[in-house]
Amino acid sequence: MCRTHATADVASGVNVQSRELLPTNVIPRHYHVTLEPNFTKFTFEGTVKIDLDVAEDSKSISLHTLELDVHSAKLSTGGQTVCSSPKVSYNESTQVTTLDFTNAVSKGSKAQLEIKFTGQLNDKMAGFYRSTYKNDDGSTGVLAVSQMEPTDARRSFPCFDEPSLKAEFTVTLIADKKLTCLSNMDVASETELQGDGKKAVTFNKSPPMSTYLVAFVVGELNYIETKDFRVPVRVYAPPGQNIEHGRFSLNLAAKTLEFYEKVFGIDFPLPKMDQIAIPDFAQGAMENWGLVTYRVVDLLLDEKASGAATKERVAEVVQHELAHQWFGNLVTMDWWDGLWLNEGFATWASWYSCNVFYPEWKVWETYVVDNLQRALSLDSLRSSHPIEVPVKRADEINQIFDAISYSKGSCVLRMISTSLGEDTFLEGVRRYLKKHAYGNTQTGDLWASLAEASGRNVEEVMQVWTKNIGFPVVTVSEKDNNTIELKQNRFLRTGDTKPDEDQVIYPVFLGLRTKDGVDDSQTLDKRQDTFKIPSTDFFKLNANHTGLYRTAYSSERLVKLGEAAKQGLLSVEDRAGLIADAGALATSGYQKTSEVLSLLKEFNTEDQFVVWSEIIGRVASVQGAWVFEDKAVRDGLEAFLRELVSERAHQIGWEFSEKDGHIEQQFKAMLFGSAGVSGDEVIIKAAQDMFKRYMAGDKSAIHPNIRGSVFSMALKHGGKEEYDALLNFYRTSTNSDERNTALRSFGRAKDPELIKRTLDMLFSGEVKDQDIYMPTTGLRSHPEGIEALYKWMTENWDALVKKLPPALSMLGTMVTIFTSSFTKKEQLEQVEKFFSDKNKSGFDQSLAQSLDAIRSKIAWIERDREDVAAWVKKNNYSS
Repeated sequence: MCRTHATADVASGVNVQSRELLPTNVIPRHYHVTLEPNFTKFTFEGTVKIDLDVAEDSKSISLHTLELDVHSAKLSTGGQTVCSSPKVSYNESTQVTTLDFTNAVSKGSKAQLEIKFTGQLNDKMAGFYRSTYKNDDGSTGVLAVSQMEPTDARRSFPCFDEPSLKAEFTVTLIADKKLTCLSNMDVASETELQGDGKKAVTFNKSPPMSTYLVAFVVGELNYIETKDFRVPVRVYAPPGQNIEHGRFSLNLAAKTLEFYEKVFGIDFPLPKMDQIAIPDFAQGAMENWGLVTYRVVDLLLDEKASGAATKERVAEVVQHELAHQWFGNLVTMDWWDGLWLNEGFATWASWYSCNVFYPEWKVWETYVVDNLQRALSLDSLRSSHPIEVPVKRADEINQIFDAISYSKGSCVLRMISTSLGEDTFLEGVRRYLKKHAYGNTQTGDLWASLAEASGRNVEEVMQVWTKNIGFPVVTVSEKDNNTIELKQNRFLRTGDTKPDEDQVIYPVFLGLRTKDGVDDSQTLDKRQDTFKIPSTDFFKLNANHTGLYRTAYSSERLVKLGEAAKQGLLSVEDRAGLIADAGALATSGYQKTSEVLSLLKEFNTEDQFVVWSEIIGRVASVQGAWVFEDKAVRDGLEAFLRELVSERAHQIGWEFSEKDGHIEQQFKAMLFGSAGVSGDEVIIKAAQDMFKRYMAGDKSAIHPNIRGSVFSMALKHGGKEEYDALLNFYRTSTNSDERNTALRSFGRAKDPELIKRTLDMLFSGEVKDQDIYMPTTGLRSHPEGIEALYKWMTENWDALVKKLPPALSMLGTMVTIFTSSFTKKEQLEQVEKFFSDKNKSGFDQSLAQSLDAIRSKIAWIERDREDVAAWVKKNNYSS
């Protein structure tokens, strides 16, 4: 960014027995795919010729198709037709079409299978589909575009749709002469077709690649190009988009490709690199080899209309997708349980390269409150999954494109790169890529290359992290004589780990920070062990939080660490990570929530954006859990947050200038928004004034960095007038970033009629399917919105399933949004009852994780309801 063999692959430890795989009697070597989209009927005509090696005497061939009509098939060998009218059968469950022939082709021969078919140019953002956009004159334009990962190449053409079955591809696209045609490779020939104003564009043959990386686009497109890299690099966009907004991504791509060539030690092997903004796109971006597709907002950047955070997001996405050109495309996992090899590495590489290109952004500091916390949050649920997760069927694959494969995967790589040293780690990566170029791998292949480069037994250490669910909490007990005793147990957010769930012993890299520096040499590889430290005056585990674990200190040590933070003894990452651990441990009952709130209060002299981001986030998590509790306590928590942030927000202000650095811009924006949303009257009034001037046409009234906060405050404290003004702005703006900000803000309005209008947007046609989660964002910020979301879901369930098919990823996301903000037992029972008789295939994991999150909050509140109420009162935040 997801058939059964009778034997298990014992050598690698990977059990393929229960995977649904195609028969292995033939092996695809080359596809020639010809497609002709029809923009009136929203269909496409296709022909595919597949060159096959015959591995067994065969009278049948099975391959994947989905929502394709097969009209004819022909099998040839040695130029002679073996059968021109095979029997065709289809298994809907496995999405496999089987062709039975009257005559067999013999083992060792070469054959060609030709199939003619038609398909739907669907509106589901999967396979070969249609994407619409507005032209400058208001008319609707249409693109035919593709999205194959994980298992939707079979929607586009009959194929052997498994990542290990790599083949070469030649693509021909037939379209009107005025339209642009793109595919993975450069154009080999363009032929004008007589009599119908069309052309046939044939692209050069690709290197061997997996079906999920095949891509094609047909439509009216503009582009910009740079020759700053060894091969041409372009950015494409449809009319209605300012193509110059692609300049940042274009220049970054050229520099990044050159950088990755040096880092990976292998030249980018394709003759060009195209990047294209797609108006309807379910994911953020897709790494198709040589033709990367993006959401508009993740590729096009209007630096005048977008803030610093948006720029950082675009850079991260571009560098993530380009890392895939090597790690994923050149070398590919052999099956989807190795998805993390692709996504974990590309995530790590994007942060690594971003840090090299933009050191002033200090992205590794952000990493601790971003990827690390996202990974630990999901992995603290009982319904998480291992990094290497067994997947059997196509409808299971989409569910593992989550924070485990991406964030935990990248955290594991960051952990081992820190342990081995960055240079040694990258040397291992180079060896891995060179050894397996154009092939397929399993996780053990990466560990083997890292072991070869480092001389260490990497696999023994790392497979514990990749093959098991969860992570440990390390409890610290202080003994005499400068000795600490450490004990590890599985950490569950619900705080109810059972003995049979706590069997795994992790190799925990201690990263011991003392006044002498950081000692990276020690590992806790037992349940419990003692360690000598230079002094108990000051120490902290997990220096810079490169390890995947939480640390539980005593209340006294936590106070001392708060003091150490003020004395400058802790790095930014240490301070942010300390707060994150304390907050998570309160959630699960390892310590009282009041202790965490008191710790946060002690950080009043903190001056770093990342640490403040974690402080605000931890208060928000308490507010989220307490959202249905006593109003006096909720108001008290809001008053606490206001006290924390208001003074500093006023100190640094909310005016922006060119002198402000990248981080300072985000810091100002965060404090302004947090203070305003928590009730700072001066900031609310300033925001309301900005909103009025902005909606009256003064586009300089709101700086892009605080646009979302201003919109949110205007709707939270306003009414129908503000709502209508924002709706008109949404309808008339042509900037995707602006429109998305508006969408995320509508739900802040609490009036029942306005809540209804926000929910009505989901099916109104005004919001693209790719964006229907956005109007729900604001609704999750208040009890009225949370309850309205769930009620809407139950009343519109059948229509929702029809709009967002369960086999694709969006339904699971929406189920999480509609349910996971609940905090009470009766609400949990409501959700369980509603889904008890539903077919949960395709979103069962999302639902299980949502239910676990609710259980966690129920347990947390039951433990600490009185504790928080007493703390709020004692500290004079409520009467």
